[in-house]
Amino acid sequence: MPSYSGQLLVATPMLVDPNFARAVIFLLDHDEDGALGVVINRPSQLPVRAVLPAWADTVSEPSLLFAGGPVAQDSALAVGMSSGPGPEVGFRRLTGDFGLVDLDAEPTDVEAGLVGVRVFSGYAGWNPGQLEEELDEGSWYLVSTLAEDLLNPMPELLWRSILRRQPGELAYVATFPDDPTMN
Repeated sequence: MPSYSGQLLVATPMLVDPNFARAVIFLLDHDEDGALGVVINRPSQLPVRAVLPAWADTVSEPSLLFAGGPVAQDSALAVGMSSGPGPEVGFRRLTGDFGLVDLDAEPTDVEAGLVGVRVFSGYAGWNPGQLEEELDEGSWYLVSTLAEDLLNPMPELLWRSILRRQPGELAYVATFPDDPTMN
């Protein structure tokens, strides 16, 4: 079974579930046990400083808590992008240059080896085979990740910009109206 870890799931325009409509999900882990990812284009209005003050100066702009998905929304999960080998403590590499950041670690011990950090409230999860079924039914586009996607300073624009850079007809999906009845 191929692993989709490190790739993006981009919601198709037909996916209307409010948790995932127009969502862009960075897949942190995907194997025979299921999949786990975080929605990277849904910043909340809550500053990281309000919930994790020690990390406020370490997170990438916008320094807001992101709504990572509908699972475990009362917990925080941090994802960082390493520079080179990454920090020796407080960082567990998952895929490529990306990994989980231990929010119990001292930010100064971790930040020197990272390009940036995002903090998410909750995550998206799939049982074994569930993600593959959703891909087969056309709920998601599976696309490659660029390094700047996770830490993009304008996350609200990611759905359209990621689709726009895709080859062929998939780029046209970026022009799909938010409400097709108003077209």
